[in-house]
Amino acid sequence: MIHLAFECNQCGDCCSHLGLVHRIIKDLGDHRYVVRNEYTGERTTVTVAPGMLPLFNDHRTFADRPEACPFFRFDGEEGKGYCSVHATRPEICRDYGCWRILILDRDGRRVGRIMASRHLASEDPDLLRLFREEMAQHAELSDPAWERVVLRMLHTAGYRVYR
Repeated sequence: MIHLAFECNQCGDCCSHLGLVHRIIKDLGDHRYVVRNEYTGERTTVTVAPGMLPLFNDHRTFADRPEACPFFRFDGEEGKGYCSVHATRPEICRDYGCWRILILDRDGRRVGRIMASRHLASEDPDLLRLFREEMAQHAELSDPAWERVVLRMLHTAGYRVYR
C-alpha cells in the first residue's frame, strides 16, 4: 500500500455537482459575489481571480456539466478543471479531500474511490457488486477496522489501492 498526500489532478469531479450546493445570491460587482451554501446556509464572499476572467466568462463548461459550481470552469484544450475563485473559495471547498481510498484495477486504471462517508463512487459493476456484497455486514465497525476490512477485500480481489 502506498500512502499519498492529496494532490489535485484537476479532473473536475468534485466541482461538477457543486452547483447544487453553491448558489450565487448577490453580485457585488468587480467579479465579487456572495455565495450561499444551500445545505448549511453559510454565506461566503468570493472573488474571481483576475487571471481567470477569460475562462470564467466562458460558459461552455455548463453544456457538459450543468450542475457544476458556478465558479468551476473546464478548459477543454488543457483537459483540466479550474476554480476561478480558488483563493477566496468557501470553507467546504477548502476542507475537501477527493477520496479516502483510491481504487485501481490490475492495469492501473482508476475504477473507484471511497469517499470519507464510506460511499463507493464507481461505475465498475464488478467493484460495485463486490463492495455491496462484502461490506454490508461491516457497517458497525469503527472507521479504522472498517478500512482494514475494505483494504483486505480489495487486495484479495486484485485491486490496487492508495490512501
